Amino acid sequence: MTNKLQSITKGKYWDYFILVARFLLGWTFLRYGYGKLTDGQFGLTEAELLTPIKDLSLFRVSWYLFGHEPFNLFIGISQIVCGLLLILNRTALLGAFLFLPIVTVILIIDLTAMPPALLAGFTFRLPFYILLDCLVLWHYKDRILIIWRNIISGVNTKFKFPVWAYLILPVLAIGLEIIGMLPKVLFFAIKNLFGS
Repeated sequence: MTNKLQSITKGKYWDYFILVARFLLGWTFLRYGYGKLTDGQFGLTEAELLTPIKDLSLFRVSWYLFGHEPFNLFIGISQIVCGLLLILNRTALLGAFLFLPIVTVILIIDLTAMPPALLAGFTFRLPFYILLDCLVLWHYKDRILIIWRNIISGVNTKFKFPVWAYLILPVLAIGLEIIGMLPKVLFFAIKNLFGS
């Protein structure tokens, strides 16, 4: 009876830890996303804008580029959506999956462009966030296994096709690509016809 009680307590503590981790990750993304949409986390100062690009650090050049729209808006909204998904119980697993590629790209950008003085903090902080996110995913592994089994259980076409149908796939794919370009061609043709 005592072991069972201890097991329940340990499970409850672990569950609460995962809830705290989800909140930390979600709140962090909400703050950063909101910052991008309001005070412009990215961009350069007036003095930096007057500086020749060769005299700017890679970090400042990248911050200038990231400050352009729609990139800044897209990243800000993505972080807010991910943060909300992580915090809400029903969508926590989706938020945890979405968190990984976003934070990994941020880490790669930071490792590439951030000056050593700032990099030291982020070198440990972002991998810690990735670890927390992996723990969240591990916590819900029973649900992830259901998803994984459904993904690998054999995705096939609805119908069987003869070998020759597979051999002409490259030609048909090129044709489909050309069809995809038709709206662009029509747009510019009409624009040139009436715009000039």
